[in-house]
Amino acid sequence: MLKLVDRASAHTCDGLTRRDFLQVGVLGAIGLSLADLEVAQARGRVRPGCENRSVIMIFNLGAPSHLDTWDMKPQAPAEVRGPFKPIPTKVPGVQISEIFPGHAKVAEHISWVRSCYHTAAAVHDTGHQMMQTGRLFTGGINTPHAGCVTAYLLGRRTDLPPFVILPEPMGPTGGNLPHGQDAGFLGKAYDPFVLNADPSKPNFKVPDLLPPPEIGQVRLQRRRRLRQLVETKIKQFEATPDAELLEKNFQTAYRLMTSKQAREAFDISKEPPKVRERYGMTRFGQCCLLARRLIEAGVRFVTINTFITVFNEITWDIHGSKPFTSIEGMRDIVAPMYDRAYSALIEDLDQRGMLADTLVCNLAEFGRTPRINPAGGRDHWPQCWTVYFAGGGIQGGRVVGKSDPIGAVPVERPVKPAEVVATIFHSLGLDLETHLPGPQARPFPLVDYGVHPIRELF
Repeated sequence: MLKLVDRASAHTCDGLTRRDFLQVGVLGAIGLSLADLEVAQARGRVRPGCENRSVIMIFNLGAPSHLDTWDMKPQAPAEVRGPFKPIPTKVPGVQISEIFPGHAKVAEHISWVRSCYHTAAAVHDTGHQMMQTGRLFTGGINTPHAGCVTAYLLGRRTDLPPFVILPEPMGPTGGNLPHGQDAGFLGKAYDPFVLNADPSKPNFKVPDLLPPPEIGQVRLQRRRRLRQLVETKIKQFEATPDAELLEKNFQTAYRLMTSKQAREAFDISKEPPKVRERYGMTRFGQCCLLARRLIEAGVRFVTINTFITVFNEITWDIHGSKPFTSIEGMRDIVAPMYDRAYSALIEDLDQRGMLADTLVCNLAEFGRTPRINPAGGRDHWPQCWTVYFAGGGIQGGRVVGKSDPIGAVPVERPVKPAEVVATIFHSLGLDLETHLPGPQARPFPLVDYGVHPIRELF
């Protein structure tokens, strides 16, 4: 990290001047552009009783097979039902796969939607876009992630960013299209804070939130070269109306770097070892624990990517042959890790009295083919799949929608991705008739006309 300080008047308590901070911002030396310094102002209004709501979005990149997880078909032929048996849950009449015993124990908090579908191309990226933004990107318009919309409408609660992605953004999934994990047309000022680190590692830290230890120590030669590059730009900027905005928000933006509250929220080492082990010492497990810490500290929206890519690692993408995953790999590696962390998160939120105000939604880009393929796996299937929700006003123990006898298509209450995103906004108490400042400064509806939340969940 580049550390730059100069002697000048009007120092902060840490010795950093407003002008120094501006110079750093111009160069992005500390990971913040000038656009990033525009702190979100509260534009949204929420329903009474929803003021404290937050969201943890668990995105199961790679797409679990609904037939082997949440929508079992034990009466179907072997090539459809797969190798796993259904087990009962705490909810009478609701069964799930035997590979998720932890989910079965917390099922009274969970409601499943077994009738999701979309009609776009059966590639990962299109599903990522629709399930996180509510829309398929067309005409060069990238719509913002639900967390970025939340940041824009509601702003931050504390020193912490309003929206955080753990552990890092989605990587390659074969389509070479945007995944929908940024602010799109809202602008970079509302992009998420991205961890870009594995909290399960012994040396985990969040460098961009740590105050520079060498503030006040200047490397003069580098400083002179830097001044030659930025002085003109700074003077030009200070003559614009945007300078007033920067002046107004300077202390808030700097506070993110130096905030004790922010550092402590990310310091997962403060958790007792038993708590960390309860979640599992895996990347996903510790991301779930860190998400709870961040929500507890005031972050409004956290997205956890269960996996980063579908290539050359064991994921939900069970095509059956390399570089993808087998059904056995899902059973032996993915399911135990995921089941342990998720059930611990729900229990922890409930025990801390946080679940009622924290929506935990588990999403995926599509389902899996009803019949097992020749490689012993299942391929992409956007015609039907399952997502599920807990907390945040959701009534647990429900099943919404139904698929046909082989899990191929919805036969009751079909649900589109836009309805899932509308459900998230509804949980947060947002007015779905709100408009955003869209491309070319045209009003852009929060959700398309005729799109409603899945009201059966509430």
